[in-house]
Amino acid sequence: MVNLREKPYYLNDEQIQWVEDTIASMTLEEKIGQLFVNMVANEEDRKPENIKKMLDTYHPGAIRYHNASKEEIWAMADCLQKTTKIPLLIASNCEAGGNGGCKEGTPIANEAALSAIDSEEAVYEMAKISAREAAAVGCNWNFAPIVDLSYNWRNTIIQLRAFNDNPDDVIRYSKAFFKGMKTQNFATCMKHFPGDGTEENDQHLIMGINEYDCDTWDATFGKVYKELIDEGVMTIMAGHIALPAYSKKLRPGIKDEEIRPATLAPELITDLLKGQLGFNGLVVTDASHMIGLFGASIPRSEQVPGTIAAGCDMFLFFNDKEEDFAYMMEGYKNGTITEERLNDALHRILGVKAALNLPTLQKEGKLVEPKENLCVVGCEEHHKASKEFADRYVTLVKDRLSYLPMTPEKYKRIKLVYIGSEGRVIAGTKFESNDGEIIKDIVEQLETAGFEVDAEVMKSKGKMEEFKKKYDCVLLVLNTQGFAQFNTMRTKWDEPTKQPWYMSELPTFVVSLSFTNTLIDVPMARCYINSYMDHHESFEATLNKMMGKSEFKGRYNENVFCGRWETRF
Repeated sequence: MVNLREKPYYLNDEQIQWVEDTIASMTLEEKIGQLFVNMVANEEDRKPENIKKMLDTYHPGAIRYHNASKEEIWAMADCLQKTTKIPLLIASNCEAGGNGGCKEGTPIANEAALSAIDSEEAVYEMAKISAREAAAVGCNWNFAPIVDLSYNWRNTIIQLRAFNDNPDDVIRYSKAFFKGMKTQNFATCMKHFPGDGTEENDQHLIMGINEYDCDTWDATFGKVYKELIDEGVMTIMAGHIALPAYSKKLRPGIKDEEIRPATLAPELITDLLKGQLGFNGLVVTDASHMIGLFGASIPRSEQVPGTIAAGCDMFLFFNDKEEDFAYMMEGYKNGTITEERLNDALHRILGVKAALNLPTLQKEGKLVEPKENLCVVGCEEHHKASKEFADRYVTLVKDRLSYLPMTPEKYKRIKLVYIGSEGRVIAGTKFESNDGEIIKDIVEQLETAGFEVDAEVMKSKGKMEEFKKKYDCVLLVLNTQGFAQFNTMRTKWDEPTKQPWYMSELPTFVVSLSFTNTLIDVPMARCYINSYMDHHESFEATLNKMMGKSEFKGRYNENVFCGRWETRF
């Protein structure tokens, strides 16, 4: 059983009494409901009458939502907290700035960009801004940082979202991240136990596998988790990732076909995480629509209660509310979830709420900040910080033929070639790409700087000599990104004329606004820059550096060369 007087809760007698009294007063339906994190997916879900119906029927312990305007998210949070019987945890996904909290949130720097800066102070400031904007819209729980280790350059799930492949770096950055989040009333979190980054597959589509042996895991992922557990992280998100070596060590005789992702493996959650590593906090599953959970090859009716039985304390997202709630209830009634396990999970859930002082804030009507505080979201101060961060993280990987600086005097006429993506799938919903807006912004910035830009897609290559007479250089902008669609993401040359034939004809500047491993697709590039993010401030900083107005300050990780010799030249 959890100890609420110890790390990470440190509850006093009054707070513990609230936990005990609340559990004693709950109906069985309310207890089962506390195990769920409900997704508020759309405008219909955010209507007050539907919020009340959802809370009265399913009694969730926490909420997550699809991003919308700051006014809509604030109104949702305000309605939720005024309607609920037990105060709610409302989660954001601020991995790279306030843009993980609402549409107008400020993008600051993803974890790969922060690693390029290599500053704990920068991580702290990014998290502090994220916390400030997320708190303004009503959040009190943040599903970040990602503490995975990017050992496999082909892994696109964490390529930008994780810091790097150095456990010591991840530990010091994560500690700074926690401090930044705690400047507001937030429950800290880290993900995805037992660790992504060793393989190229996407647990959104297939059960992930961390294939490290126990000693190697202990020295890498295990080291990270142990240090940050000792630091006092309050919650951990379990990934749909198996760790076969530890499953076999802790369950001698287990068959290969019995290996489960951590979310369904008691030997990994109860024995390894809560036992060996000493985690006394709350474990939440990763999103339950991910195929990694279904990869366990057991029916949904067993998956839902099976996660709690394995030692997870909260279940992230209903598939169908009525059906999943019934599955969880049946799992309790048939003994899959024991009374002791349910009681322990409830203590951990309510313990986090008490540690955040939510019961007192509820009595005072202060669970959500005043609406006028929304002015901090996307404010001028935060965008100024975004600009300053970009100046520090944009990274020159190579300029072998000294093409730089790129100035209007030297390269007046630019042929812009842009490679984007096909939209992204997030939390089970497909979102269209914003490539058109990004291209427009890039062209405007280039033209303002004095360049003539042709961004039209060529119908054919035409004569090489005419091409060289028409343009002074090519700017190839790569913005390949996404997950939950492919197990690996590579540059898609959607038009033959976009393919890099021009690199042998004219100086070509390659800029990646997202993935850092795109040299695998353009190894012949002689000038290559990683910009990490595709917002205005990122390209602004990139252009300034390309023009020689500012020096390149970011550091790169060896993963950028994709383990290939030809990418270095």
